[in-house]
Amino acid sequence: MLVIRFFRTGKKNQPSFKIVVTDKRESSTTGRSIEEVGFWNPSTKEKVLRQERIKYWLSVGAKPSPTVFNLLVSEKIVEGKKIDVHKKPKEKKEKPKEEKPKEEPKKEETPKPE
Repeated sequence: MLVIRFFRTGKKNQPSFKIVVTDKRESSTTGRSIEEVGFWNPSTKEKVLRQERIKYWLSVGAKPSPTVFNLLVSEKIVEGKKIDVHKKPKEKKEKPKEEKPKEEPKKEETPKPE
């Protein structure tokens, strides 16, 4: 299955991303990709997207990653609603506390005077 996703490049603490078409089973760090269809630098807000090639790969059946999909929606290449990317925290289920039978307080026996 083909996927359109980011390929991180750039120096440490200075990320920039290539937008590539690759097989989903390939690691995102190997650099093997079918085609580079764009570039995004978040620090300078520079975006270069090859709109015709992206539409071609989408028509062939490639699926964009959620973050790439949101980028394509904001650039009006794809119609749709943005996907919530951040993971939501798991809700903790409160376990009902087991009620222990209350123990009767023991009466202290006082020694009887003899």
